[in-house]
Amino acid sequence: MRFTERELTVALEGAAKAMLAAQDKSVRKGRRTADDAWAELGKYQRFQLLDGLGDQLLPVLVALPDVEVAPGTRPTFTDDQVTAAVEERLGDVRGIKRRVLLQARVALVKIALQSLPPRADPDALIVPDHL
Repeated sequence: MRFTERELTVALEGAAKAMLAAQDKSVRKGRRTADDAWAELGKYQRFQLLDGLGDQLLPVLVALPDVEVAPGTRPTFTDDQVTAAVEERLGDVRGIKRRVLLQARVALVKIALQSLPPRADPDALIVPDHL
C-alpha cells in the first residue's frame, strides 16, 4: 500500500501512544491520558519508542495490498490481509513463539491502521498564492 510520509508518521505515533499507555501505570489507572504521557516524554525517549516500533510496523504497512481509498476515509484491510502481511515479515521464528509474535504484531498493525488520518482529496488541495 502506498502511504504518504505523514500517514506513516501518524500511524507509528498512534501505535507508540498505545504502547506507552499500556506500559504507564498512571495512564492505566486513569490518572492521566496517553497524550499527556506522550508529551512528558523527552525527545530521545520518543525516538527510542518510535525506532523500536518502526522496525516492526513500517515494513508491514508498506507490504499491505493496494486498496482504493475514497477521499475523506481511511484505508480498510481485512484481518486476513493484515495477517498475511505480518507473516511475510516474521522470518524463521517457529512454534508457540511465532503464534504469539504474530498475534501481537497483528494487533499492533491494527492499532496503527486505526490511527491513520482520513485520506485527503488531491484534486481539492488549495495552494496559497505566496507559495
